[in-house]
Amino acid sequence: MFENLLNQILNLNTLYVFLFCYLLGSMPFGLILSKFFFNIDIRSIGSGNIGATNVLRTGNRSLAIITLILDIGKGSASALIGLIYLPDFAIFLGFLAFIGHLFPVWLKFKGGKGVATFLGVFIVLNPYSAIIFIALWIVIFKIHRYSSLSSILASISIPSSILLLHLYNLHTYKEIYVFMTFSIFMAIILIYRHYDNIIRLLNKEEDKFNKQ
Repeated sequence: MFENLLNQILNLNTLYVFLFCYLLGSMPFGLILSKFFFNIDIRSIGSGNIGATNVLRTGNRSLAIITLILDIGKGSASALIGLIYLPDFAIFLGFLAFIGHLFPVWLKFKGGKGVATFLGVFIVLNPYSAIIFIALWIVIFKIHRYSSLSSILASISIPSSILLLHLYNLHTYKEIYVFMTFSIFMAIILIYRHYDNIIRLLNKEEDKFNKQ
């Protein structure tokens, strides 16, 4: 089995798919859209992040929703490509899109926090976990009004729910340990990317989203 995986990795077409998923993930849609429609560098306002939450700080909810959908789509598309063409690497292709969003080559490897792209991967590979993520994010946000806190706690729910679903035989992914390893690793990276937010939360300095 290991030899077969190695042969697939060394295949030039496989490497092209790896590169494509990374480049897809690295597309900074929030930056592109805010620049195109408002001539605003999204990195110069709010948190400086390129994701949908910071786009929302421009006051344009529609643009933030579009950014959210596109960032989710990057992860979902990469995972779907994996399921169709390289099923043994589906989670890895999703991971590459996630890494692309965090470290985009176009922005000198200074990207976003990856929450939407992270979710997009699991919408395709484990919809049950994605639903739990979304529900938990909404509940926490409704209570506390902190996007960062919602993202951090919801990200923890992904590997936790995958494990529970596996224990109850509701998980169909054949390489559960590989799947779990990547989900944990991605969640840890996502939480680490929120390091500054965690410090501000502990110091009660994090900005809340005001109710509209």
